[in-house]
Amino acid sequence: MAALSPDQPIGIFDSGIGGLTVAHAIKQMMPHESIIYFGDTAHLPYGDKSEAAIQAYSIKIADVLMKKNCKVIVIACNSASSAAYELLKEYTQNSVKVINVIDPMVQWVTEKFHDCSVGLIGTKRTVQSGMYASKIAALGRNITLHSLATPLLVPMIEEGFFNNKISHDIIDKYLRDPILQNIQALILGCTHYPLIKKEINDFYGGNVEVLDSSEAVARSLFNHLEEKGLLNNHSTTEDHFLVSDFTDSFEASTKLFFQKAVHLEKHPLWN
Repeated sequence: MAALSPDQPIGIFDSGIGGLTVAHAIKQMMPHESIIYFGDTAHLPYGDKSEAAIQAYSIKIADVLMKKNCKVIVIACNSASSAAYELLKEYTQNSVKVINVIDPMVQWVTEKFHDCSVGLIGTKRTVQSGMYASKIAALGRNITLHSLATPLLVPMIEEGFFNNKISHDIIDKYLRDPILQNIQALILGCTHYPLIKKEINDFYGGNVEVLDSSEAVARSLFNHLEEKGLLNNHSTTEDHFLVSDFTDSFEASTKLFFQKAVHLEKHPLWN
């Protein structure tokens, strides 16, 4: 296996465009890094897919990113992180580091919020997997996790309904659920949700800390690259954004997530 080098790109993937919030956080923290982002738009959303299907998609995407010589693969999707992370680690045989969005958040929560009640909102698959609950419990910090599936939020965000009455009403309905009462912090368990973080903060009025997984993942990636001597501090090369299916409206909506226009290249997983 050839040695990795700092100038190799970072591979990032998600079922669609939600993971661009992670990509944006990574670029903000590490502006000299180049990224290859893969949005599996032909199969979105992953939140309602079977574990076997998500694993199959993830393996195909990992193949694409490894062939493009990525030095690390970031699973920028909670559903794929819960369903495919262990399989991808085994599949890549440690030739590249695989980072998921769950472990960095769990580490952050357990370091800061022991002896607290913490809420979690996410897709049905993320919540039903119990991954956050089991990982937090295993670290023994006496954290009580209150999880609520919020399936309307992803389609709401992808259709551009945020910072308006529709989004306010849906967010209000979910956050008033009895499950989420009397919490000290709320985990945004989906990479789409940073786009509605302000609305969630406004709902809580500063009384609940809202935890954004994109920030936690970027910090975890930075620490890994620095520790392994793979941090690119000098050169900057072009970023690439691949999708398994393409529409003009989807390309336009990427501006919401990455906060600048990006050019999408079609790269089907199965030809």
